[in-house]
Amino acid sequence: MSVTGNTAPRFTALGYLRAFITLLVVAHHAVLAYHPYAPPPTAMDAPSWLWTAFPVVDAHRFAGVDLFVGFNDAFFMALMFLLSGLFAWPSLRRKAAVPYVRGRLLRLGAPFLWAAALVAPLAYYPTYLQGGGEGVAGFVHAWLSLGAWPAGPAWFLWVLLVFDAIAALVYRLAPNAPDVIGQWLSSRAPLACFGVFALVASIAYVALALAVDPFQWAHAGPFFVQTSRVLLYACYFAVGVVLGASGVANGLLAEGGRLARRWIGWTVATPVAYLVLVVAFVMVVSNPHPSRALVVFTDVAFVVSGLVSSFAALAIFLRFATRPVRMFDSLSRDAFGIYLLHYPFVTWLQFALLGLAWPGAVKGMLVFVGAVMLSWGTVAVYRRVRTAHVRIAAYS
Repeated sequence: MSVTGNTAPRFTALGYLRAFITLLVVAHHAVLAYHPYAPPPTAMDAPSWLWTAFPVVDAHRFAGVDLFVGFNDAFFMALMFLLSGLFAWPSLRRKAAVPYVRGRLLRLGAPFLWAAALVAPLAYYPTYLQGGGEGVAGFVHAWLSLGAWPAGPAWFLWVLLVFDAIAALVYRLAPNAPDVIGQWLSSRAPLACFGVFALVASIAYVALALAVDPFQWAHAGPFFVQTSRVLLYACYFAVGVVLGASGVANGLLAEGGRLARRWIGWTVATPVAYLVLVVAFVMVVSNPHPSRALVVFTDVAFVVSGLVSSFAALAIFLRFATRPVRMFDSLSRDAFGIYLLHYPFVTWLQFALLGLAWPGAVKGMLVFVGAVMLSWGTVAVYRRVRTAHVRIAAYS
């Protein structure tokens, strides 16, 4: 999310990729209400916290959307951390550690607190209503009685802020280390980079996935994170940092470079890797007592599938999304705001459609389009108001 709104032309592809992932996030949340295996609607005071992932559940389902959700889940947030890490080291060189962290606190910390305090309660109010609750006062009481404060998709911001702070500490202690690693990594062929990345990421993920429930979320107050994936996300962010340290426009991520030229191979490999993951996952869940070897294989398949998808996405955008397009520039500029604001629009649209006997596929598409347009429009209005305010202040 740290790709700036004023993306330089040479970073057009990465800015557009970030915007594309943001749309995947909105689509992911839009269709969860119609997931074939979504749990029944539950009250907010239920022992299970599944309602935080499925805030609204519709009786009409979307057959096959579980494959889309699973595919997204394997890669899109991890890739977002990599994209965010790409510009960390250049910013640290330009600003130094303390000013950099101060800037990230404003850029990430303040929006996170705002999202946790206002956006998340707005998003989860339909959950309270579907669970049989009535009235704002009752919702406030139920919300404050939770013992935690779900922040929804904004969890990404505080985790990224922690990673940025760690990067700043590394910059103070070993300012040249990422440059050396990044130059070594960028000088290798894409397949060799993939191999090194896959090995490190598999170790990082499997170690935690075997120790905790892979679907478990740790939380304290508004700070939620999927426990088994913390090290995996850190790995992606670190790879982004070292690649960015050696020059974002050079090496592996050069527009039209070696990775981009091999986009067909990575694109073909993506469904193959995901199919292996799906088969392995089905074998695990269909066996009451799966062997440890099968569980480890499934965890590694999860990492490999996500990494292949990430390389394919990078390759496609580095190959084809190198020329600025006005609409895409606008979407890229407003992607951060769309990410912050989309969740209440998603849940309220899902709630509004509950009484309609329409297919889940139709509802999911309507929620996706509606949430994108409403959140994007809100960001656009905010920009206009802010610009007008600045102009008025300048002439007053």
